[in-house]
Amino acid sequence: MSQLTPDAGPPPRRGRGRRPADQVRAEILAAAGKLLLAEGMAGFTIEKVAAQAGASRMTIYKWWPSKGALALDGYFTVVGPTLAFHDTGDVVADLTSQLVAFVHLMNDTPAGRVISQLIAQAQTDPDLAAAYRQRYSAPRRALAVEAINRAVARGQLRADIDPESVVDQLWGACYHRLLIPDQPLTEEFARTLVDNLMRGLR
Repeated sequence: MSQLTPDAGPPPRRGRGRRPADQVRAEILAAAGKLLLAEGMAGFTIEKVAAQAGASRMTIYKWWPSKGALALDGYFTVVGPTLAFHDTGDVVADLTSQLVAFVHLMNDTPAGRVISQLIAQAQTDPDLAAAYRQRYSAPRRALAVEAINRAVARGQLRADIDPESVVDQLWGACYHRLLIPDQPLTEEFARTLVDNLMRGLR
C-alpha cells in the first residue's frame, strides 16, 4: 500500500517560546492528516490532534468550527500534492493523468476509505458539508474547468461544450464507483472514461 504523509518536513523542535501562528496551523494540519489516515473518522478527535500537534483545543476551534472541518483540511494537506493538476498542453494526457492519479489514491492508500467517511459524515454535519464544498470540491472542480477551458482556447476541444458537465461526467463517474462499488474503480476505467468522452468533445 502506498504511503501518504503530510508535506510538512521534519517535526519542528519546540522550545519554550511561542510558535508563530502559521507554524502552529501547519503542525495541526499535519497531525490531523496523519491521524485521519491512520484511524479514519472513527478514531479522529480534536483531543488527539491537539496532543500530537502540541496545540490547545481552543486554538483548534479558533480556526475550525468542527471535527469534520478539521479532518477535511487535514485530508487535503496529505492528498493535495498527489492531486496536483498539471498543464502539459495536451488536455487528453492531463485529464488522463489526473484521473489515474485519483484512482490510485483512492485504491492504494487509506484516502479512498477516508473520503468516503467524510462524504458520509457531511450529510449530517453542516460545517463539514460547507467546508467540503468550499475547501475541497469547489477548488478541485475549478482546476478541472480551467484545464478544459484552456483546451477550448487552444482549439483542442469544441467551443460549445459545457466544462462543468464534463467534470461531472469524469469525476462523478469515479466517485460513483468509489461510493457505490457495483463495478470496480480501476485505472482502465479512468482511461476509458477520458477516451469515450473525448470522442464527443472534439
